Amino acid sequence: MTEPRPLILFTNDDGIASPGLWAAVDAFSDLGDVLVCAPREQQSGTGRSLPLSSSGRILEEDRLIMGVLRKVYSVEGTPAQSVQHGVFEIADRIPSLVVSGINYGENVGNGVTISGTVGAALEAASLSIPAIAISQQTPHDLHLTYSVAIDFTIAAYFARMFGAWLILNDRPDDVDVLKLDVPLNATRETAWKMTRVSRRRVYWPSRPERIALSDVGRMGYKYNFDPSKAEPDSDVYAVLHEGVVSVTPMSLDMTSRTDPYRLRQLVTGELVYGEKARQHPFEQMAELNAAINGDRAIKNDSKA
Repeated sequence: MTEPRPLILFTNDDGIASPGLWAAVDAFSDLGDVLVCAPREQQSGTGRSLPLSSSGRILEEDRLIMGVLRKVYSVEGTPAQSVQHGVFEIADRIPSLVVSGINYGENVGNGVTISGTVGAALEAASLSIPAIAISQQTPHDLHLTYSVAIDFTIAAYFARMFGAWLILNDRPDDVDVLKLDVPLNATRETAWKMTRVSRRRVYWPSRPERIALSDVGRMGYKYNFDPSKAEPDSDVYAVLHEGVVSVTPMSLDMTSRTDPYRLRQLVTGELVYGEKARQHPFEQMAELNAAINGDRAIKNDSKA
């Protein structure tokens, strides 16, 4: 009896109409059976959220995938909810892999928990399904678009490379998701390196323009960081400074890597930090102040 072909579930956070999603589907289509279950609308920034306000409606449509007409599914919900609906309602067997992306814009630094692309992969991992989250660096003004100016071919190439490895191999302990970030102007010959998630923030919140607090006012975001200051072994440094492909193994275990015995001593007062240790070790407080005060200066200038 022959083994069934691997079932590969595809989702994203940009929505089912995103060219990045279909670039990923095309790249994997000969590796297994394809199941597309993606948000109906743009869902960037939803992380791994499962809001009760989502209707959960699922719409079917026919889509030509590599010359074959297939049914695909769009969900009125978040990327993580799309994974749940795909696994529990639509799939006829447990997927061998979940592919999330390809996202418009890199997902690096401590903002990865904001990403619906990463959130969908983490949701799959929580169900014990191997998963990858793929993002393509783009100009900032194209993050929330479906711009055809972005070529996802190379990101799809690397996605297939690491996705195929996950299908064919057992993952090492504590590797639940592979997060891939591909720099602008990458080629198949671009180097890749294993990285960790940077503790640094790349995109900072920006205050809304409004007169009264009761007016509608959605927080925005802006790029505000020198990537050369990031940790040299991090995703931020690799993609934004070195221009190489970042491959970050991620774990569902979000426990701090501190010594629990020492932490207990600090909490009980058996051990006390010295004056130097109490000083904030990160430059991010200065970056936060700069982001807040920069917004205030812009707002004050606009009033002048």
